[in-house]
Amino acid sequence: MESSPFFDVRLNLPHAGRISRRLLTILHGDGHDHTDAAATIAQLVDLLDPFYESDENPRPDKAARVRLQAAELGRVFVDQVEVERLGHDRLGQCVRNLFECLEFGREGAAISLRAGEEPGSMQRPR
Repeated sequence: MESSPFFDVRLNLPHAGRISRRLLTILHGDGHDHTDAAATIAQLVDLLDPFYESDENPRPDKAARVRLQAAELGRVFVDQVEVERLGHDRLGQCVRNLFECLEFGREGAAISLRAGEEPGSMQRPR
């Protein structure tokens, strides 16, 4: 089985923090403020907020822990997006970007489709 193309990006927790805020903004803009998905993304924003203003990741041991926690929240978020039927192309693109910033690019390319990213999106890796 051939694997789908994906972007292989180095860990970037500050940018992951920006993307988590973007996801929350998208949900609010879509009128989904009081959903389980919005609550999960709020948790992700809180987790990544200490790194948001920084241009660097924390110490490697802390970065590794935060990376895994963030990815788990991202997975829960996508499950909730599916159940609550909130997905669309822009939301899915942000999910892919989040997972790329967490060094889970391959997973992000797959999971973003569940969050609504269009398979033929110009933003997807080819």
